[in-house]
Amino acid sequence: MTTAMSRDRRRAVLLMASLSSFLTPFMNSSVTVALPAIAQEFELNAILLSWVATSYILAAVVFLVPLGRMADLAGRKKIFRSGIILFMVAACACALAPRSGWFIFFRVLQGAGSAMIFSTSVAILVAVTPAGERGRVLGINTAAVYLGLSLGPVLGGLLTQHLGWRSIFLLNVPLGVLVLFLIKRYLVEEWKEGREESFDSPGSLIYGASLTAIMLGFTFLPAIPGVLLIAAGVGGVVGFVFWEQRTAHPVLNISLFRGNPIFSFSNLAALINYSATFAVMFLLSLFLQHVKGYNPQLTGWILLSQPLIQALFSPLAGRLADRSQPRLVASTGMCLTAIGLFSLSFLSSSTALVLIVLNLLLLGLGFAFFSSPNTTAIMSAVEKKHLGVASATLATMRLVGQMLSMGITTLVFALVLGPREIGAGSRFFFMKSMKVAFLIFAALCGMGILASLARGKVIKNFGVDADV
Repeated sequence: MTTAMSRDRRRAVLLMASLSSFLTPFMNSSVTVALPAIAQEFELNAILLSWVATSYILAAVVFLVPLGRMADLAGRKKIFRSGIILFMVAACACALAPRSGWFIFFRVLQGAGSAMIFSTSVAILVAVTPAGERGRVLGINTAAVYLGLSLGPVLGGLLTQHLGWRSIFLLNVPLGVLVLFLIKRYLVEEWKEGREESFDSPGSLIYGASLTAIMLGFTFLPAIPGVLLIAAGVGGVVGFVFWEQRTAHPVLNISLFRGNPIFSFSNLAALINYSATFAVMFLLSLFLQHVKGYNPQLTGWILLSQPLIQALFSPLAGRLADRSQPRLVASTGMCLTAIGLFSLSFLSSSTALVLIVLNLLLLGLGFAFFSSPNTTAIMSAVEKKHLGVASATLATMRLVGQMLSMGITTLVFALVLGPREIGAGSRFFFMKSMKVAFLIFAALCGMGILASLARGKVIKNFGVDADV
């Protein structure tokens, strides 16, 4: 497939995949800056406000693996195109939502659409790219993710301050239309694997129910129902693994993890990294607006510093991964991230703005040097027929990590803030919550460094070096 497609068409596919990779993080980082305005309009406390982000992530996680498998069976292009359409429709619905309940429901639909995008875009991109160019191409694609993260806070702050938070969701529509045009114009091929295989409906239901129970459990902790929900969810995950090992056509190929340390430890490192970092922007947006007193526009410009560095250095990190070993580059990035998170635990109302920005720059550098080399390692550790599953598995690790990051934050809020709304009267409790969360995240990154170093050497044309 990679040799049959012309270079110009591969560039068009890269543009299409990069635009779709830009779309979802742009949406999320824009909404992050608008959270205080959303909370004020819908009168949400800290725990309910966290579900504005969590509902989207949870839906994406629940649907990601099943839809990744469905894409391998029904066609990756078909699922990718449907995901773009659903994401756009749900964004419009979010902009028109009359109450918080409807708004969170439409965020769930957005999450389902993003799952269809996540599970297919990288797989399509890798399928059309020669092995020796994958690090560079994945670096460009990762840069598009970080560009979305970069522009999101800035444009989100501008739109929230001047046109209201609902305008953020409408901005996604033109980008989605452009992606649909590129699909129709340049993506002629369809990718299907295992056409004769059946879809694992029981496994998909067990998987979705288990993750939902875990996330709901975080919300109810430390009460008994929260403990019971998390216990039920963990039991469901164990049952899911047991089922997948024994079904003929599993929704998640557990065998990919056995005897493949590159794939296993790279996915574990991704899970830990996103568990430790996703809630950072959520917390800092609230800190900058509620504690420092900055408006949404200025908050957006400040938060820009982190993803901007990510966008600038991700292609370089991808090239380094092509020329050396991804584990060395990625482990360096994880180490920088741990240092940045630990430093953020010392934030206070008197912290100078320059120190906040320097911390964000350090985090951005760490994220850049971890993400694209880690993606290169994962996608180079499987055979071509498993690219769809590998892409969906990586995206699952990312989204489960993001879900756990918000779950940890929600738990800390429940234990320290309780039912209080975030504002001047609860500043002390919010600052204490933020400090505890950042210390937990820094400790997680320390564990992630070990997982990143534990993988073996990558053989550039799929597979691992078993001697290391």
